[in-house]
Amino acid sequence: MQYTKNFYQIKSNADILEKIKIERDSIGYYQLSHQDTSEIKQYARSIGKKYIVVLGIGGSSLGARAIYEFLLPSASYSKELLFLETIDPLKINHCLKGVDLQDAQFVVISKSGDTIETISIFKYLNALATIDSTNCTIISEARSKLTQFAKDNHIKHFDLAENVGGRFSVFSVVGLLPLAMIGVDIDNLLNGCQRVSNSFFDETGYCSPILEKARFLVENKTRFHTNVIFSYSSTLESFNKWYVQLWAESLGKININNTRQGLTPIGLIGPVDQHSFLQLIMEGVRNKTVTFIKIDDLKDNSVIPVDEGNKFDVLGLQYAENISFNDLLNKQADATIESIQEQDNIPCDVISIRTIDEFNIGSLMFTYQLLTSCIGAFLQINTYDQPGVEYSKLKLKASLTHD
Repeated sequence: MQYTKNFYQIKSNADILEKIKIERDSIGYYQLSHQDTSEIKQYARSIGKKYIVVLGIGGSSLGARAIYEFLLPSASYSKELLFLETIDPLKINHCLKGVDLQDAQFVVISKSGDTIETISIFKYLNALATIDSTNCTIISEARSKLTQFAKDNHIKHFDLAENVGGRFSVFSVVGLLPLAMIGVDIDNLLNGCQRVSNSFFDETGYCSPILEKARFLVENKTRFHTNVIFSYSSTLESFNKWYVQLWAESLGKININNTRQGLTPIGLIGPVDQHSFLQLIMEGVRNKTVTFIKIDDLKDNSVIPVDEGNKFDVLGLQYAENISFNDLLNKQADATIESIQEQDNIPCDVISIRTIDEFNIGSLMFTYQLLTSCIGAFLQINTYDQPGVEYSKLKLKASLTHD
């Protein structure tokens, strides 16, 4: 009799770390933090158009958008970065209002080269303004049809390595090129990634917290199967969306024991969602973990003014006067954190970001990529494929070709 041991077994932290180290040889995102960005920066400086229009969906746009919208409120960019990532015609045409298409650089991003949403928008825009080598940049795999299109039409193209998955591609040319075009310091962005990467693989500061969090989530995945990020800044709203894709598409899989795995991601913004979802967390079913993200310095000193003329006396709240909105926001976060910690049976942790800059968002996003990889290793799944998504694509293609 032959017996093969293939049942699900939670391995040790040391085993998982070794597996992640081995993955570095085949999974491309691990190496992106140490890449040479000179070609990207040189080409980005050559682009003089005012509008940088990214055509992409999912991993081709969510990461760059998360970084851009995190930095935008406290930055001064001379160019505008727009993302066309839906085939909803109302949204497409609304986004294009006020955009001078003659003063636009179109960045077309599709890893496979045949993403139906991206190519459909590409064709639509070309009907509005001729797109050619003077106003277009293409990012795709070297062997894709989109790359061949770029070559045929003498359009500048950048190759995306086949071993860099879309949702892990934010620190590749996919995210770095459009960000560099508007003036984002992509080297400082990668510095943030490097700090986390070096620390993790040197088994210092970041290593233990990431592995321990991954282990806790996997060991308690049946009881606490919903993972909430509660971000206390509107600048992190697109980061939340990026996290949802990264988490859901990477971890919703069938493991080696043929059992269905997955942790459900939810992204919330404080204090807005204090007035809705917080009630469910506090008094609903105890099936959620919560991660709070705070920003110490929002780079804005706006203060709630003192009511000198007593106009607002009837409204009360005098105790909230002469406080900066930054401080009020963080005090609200602290109050919510304390309320949840007092419940004893709602697992929660807190991530504090020092300030809004490239380094800090790079650190945060690379940390979540590593965390996702570690959870996938614990679950014994393929973290980097997406057969469920591909199945849907085949269904769509069949319905269109049949019609």
